[in-house]
Amino acid sequence: PALLPFFSSKRMSGRGGSSSSARSVFVGNIPYTATEEQLDELFSTVGPVVSFRLVKNPDTGQPKGFGFCEYRDVQTAESAIRNLSNAELNGRALRIDHA
Repeated sequence: PALLPFFSSKRMSGRGGSSSSARSVFVGNIPYTATEEQLDELFSTVGPVVSFRLVKNPDTGQPKGFGFCEYRDVQTAESAIRNLSNAELNGRALRIDHA
């Protein structure tokens, strides 16, 4: 019989574990005029930010309008989703969800 690959339950749990993806949030609808400093400042209002990555076009270096924010723990990431969804930045409502 074929062997099934082993996956730990923590790895499969996604949001419940302490993996970096559970502590990270997806940020969409970011205005092209927004800076990483502005985003870091906004996302720091719910707790300490470990890192913020603004995704850019590799050819032009221009922002693609989305990014990822990583927090120290899952609770802070959940708080960001609850409290910062639809927050306005430079005239656009941000879309926040699980990464």
